[in-house]
Amino acid sequence: MDSVPVPVPVPVPVVSVKPLGLSVPGRREELRVRVSAPVTGRGLPVVVFAHGFGASSEGYGPLADHWAARGFVVVQPTHLDAKALGLAADDPRRPGLWRYRVEDVRRVLDRLDVLVGQVPGLAGRVDQERIAVAGHSFGGQTAGVLLGLRVLDPETGRAEDLSDPRVRAGVLLATAGRGGDALTPFAAGNLPWLRGPEFAHMTAPALVVAGDRDASPLTVRGPEWTADPYVLSPGEKSLLTLFGAEHFLGGISGYEVAETTDENPARVALVQEVTTAYLRHVLGSQEWEAVRRALGGEAHPLGRLVSKRG
Repeated sequence: MDSVPVPVPVPVPVVSVKPLGLSVPGRREELRVRVSAPVTGRGLPVVVFAHGFGASSEGYGPLADHWAARGFVVVQPTHLDAKALGLAADDPRRPGLWRYRVEDVRRVLDRLDVLVGQVPGLAGRVDQERIAVAGHSFGGQTAGVLLGLRVLDPETGRAEDLSDPRVRAGVLLATAGRGGDALTPFAAGNLPWLRGPEFAHMTAPALVVAGDRDASPLTVRGPEWTADPYVLSPGEKSLLTLFGAEHFLGGISGYEVAETTDENPARVALVQEVTTAYLRHVLGSQEWEAVRRALGGEAHPLGRLVSKRG
């Protein structure tokens, strides 16, 4: 059994508009945004997706296109750390990159009407009461902060609550776990936002996706590190563990082979199916129980799903 036997919407054509720009006070660069949406349907829920470190809104087509074709408005901001923006190595904003990302997502939510209005035929078709966040790698931490994860700010020494009540739930893909002695010297020295995350306040519902061969250079704990957002956070959570998956989970970052270290179309298809069902579940559908039954034991060759309620 290589797929999840749940009813899903028939995919429809997608319109994708880029680059849309939002002005950011006090910042030289506009916030570049890409919006993808189905050409039909009304009351469409929203997913804001945060890319991994160095990536941009140009990537993650296997997820963004799949979700949009099945009824979601997918909004992809390009964060300051994107290689395409060429942020200098000595730019004083680098220690605060994690916070700029969170502010980017908030700005997207604040100005969602502006973005929607620039996509032909989309105005009046979006349900802004049904919003989720998702992210891969560094983007998973970004999404987590909107759900209640607290990051020890390397500049202020405080761990603030930056969660957003507009966000109902999230999907965290191959993202960071606890800090402290779990980090490699490189991570502790160069990525200060990883030093002291607090998962105890991340109470909003979330699906965590981890690869059991994700040998990150950021941790000494091995692949189990990326399951920490599930293990260490309270509330309703689910964990999808993908067998044989490395950091890009079979190729979610793009359609080209060069963009992943563990190309596996079946694994990507499973991520697509499970994340779609989860997003539909947390934003109003009832398909999630079928997914939990299909992946809850040892029978599925590609992965295993566990859940907790508190």
